[in-house]
Amino acid sequence: MARHADFGAPTGRYGLGRARVPGCFLAAPVPGAAPDAEGSLLLDLLIEDGRFAWIAPAGALSQTDAPVIDLEGRQLWATLLDVHTHLDKGQVIPRAVPDGTLEGGARGTIEDRRFWTPDDIAQRMRFGLKCAHAHGVSMIRTHLDSLEELAPTSFAVFRQLRTEWAGRVDLQAVGLVPLAAFRGDWGHRLADLVLESGGVLGGVTDALGVYQGAIDEEMDRLLDAFLLAAADRGLDVDIHVDQTEALDPFALPRIAAAVKRTRFKGRVLCGHCVSLALQPDDVARDAIARAVDAGLDFVTLPTPMIYLQDRKPGRTPRWRGVTLAQELLDAGLKVAVAGDNCRDAWFPFGDHDMVDTLHHAVRIFHLDAPFSRALAMAGPMASDVVGAGHHGRITAGAPADFIALSARTLNEAMCRPQADRIVVRGGRRLTDGLPDYAELDTLVGMVA
Repeated sequence: MARHADFGAPTGRYGLGRARVPGCFLAAPVPGAAPDAEGSLLLDLLIEDGRFAWIAPAGALSQTDAPVIDLEGRQLWATLLDVHTHLDKGQVIPRAVPDGTLEGGARGTIEDRRFWTPDDIAQRMRFGLKCAHAHGVSMIRTHLDSLEELAPTSFAVFRQLRTEWAGRVDLQAVGLVPLAAFRGDWGHRLADLVLESGGVLGGVTDALGVYQGAIDEEMDRLLDAFLLAAADRGLDVDIHVDQTEALDPFALPRIAAAVKRTRFKGRVLCGHCVSLALQPDDVARDAIARAVDAGLDFVTLPTPMIYLQDRKPGRTPRWRGVTLAQELLDAGLKVAVAGDNCRDAWFPFGDHDMVDTLHHAVRIFHLDAPFSRALAMAGPMASDVVGAGHHGRITAGAPADFIALSARTLNEAMCRPQADRIVVRGGRRLTDGLPDYAELDTLVGMVA
């Protein structure tokens, strides 16, 4: 592979020769370039002043006088997106000690909140952003726990970090509350705060959101109130849906019905939806058909869910704990993959590395034929569900943001961690390394 120094030297105009780019990352066809058996194309790309000037079949750079970095047929990916995570909860290990259960995650988070000063939240969120940036993630949507006593602080920290990280990691925030918040006025006041912060209105539809037993008609009333509050302010919504193995209440078809009933026009992103995989086949097919009719989008979180779901003492889990990703995709629905929790009371692992998340997703969902479908879930499809524009795409005129891998094929890319990847932002190689966990010692302590 080209030496790391090769990416740091050019400051204005240079070419990338013989880059193998998965077709899913290309925003437009490249005339004359034919895909290989994995759907990747061998291309030359010219970079000028930090942007892709043009993209053409391999060999085109020989007609220019630009200095060329020859990738020798190795993989070139767009930077990736993580469209469902929880930066405000993260990086609390070993201050929090997860027990591996959903209920324990909720309890542990509540207990840990006593430490959540503005400085504590900011330092932990900043650490997570450093990890994501170094791994080649250029856009993050983070959920913020938005209880009435917590939301003003969390959103103030978020706005500070969004400004601080502009141009490195673009940030969106979701104000996350149980739908029960719309029984009173807090849900509507939160919607105002979300609007002021340029965010997305979030909700939780099951018992983990302290839903207080709302089912059937009461769930419908709360969903209507939630969607109408968002519509009145022109907000998109992002909902934690059916995230336990309980088959009832089954919120997904009710969300679809509420979107139709209220004529909601914004984006509706449904996260988790794990109980969909446990529903009888006819019920699952009907729910997916309703989702298609309502125009719902989805995001699946494979690594924390496979860790948390179906955990029973002394027994190996019997199911994968994730949603019906293949069936949703086959129905023509947009499905993103994301990292979710990271080193918190819910999930003690993770590093905000979407390449690693893709490795897991390919295996868990059997998305290896073709690989490109999985890549799109952290690239252009993820970008579409959150309205993130050029992120996750390689296109002429856009910033030259990309990840160069040592792998030549997608199979090779999925077989090794790609720890030697080169991340390039605005045409220049990123030299920021991963942060040292010692940065967190004064906040969370360390194991003696």
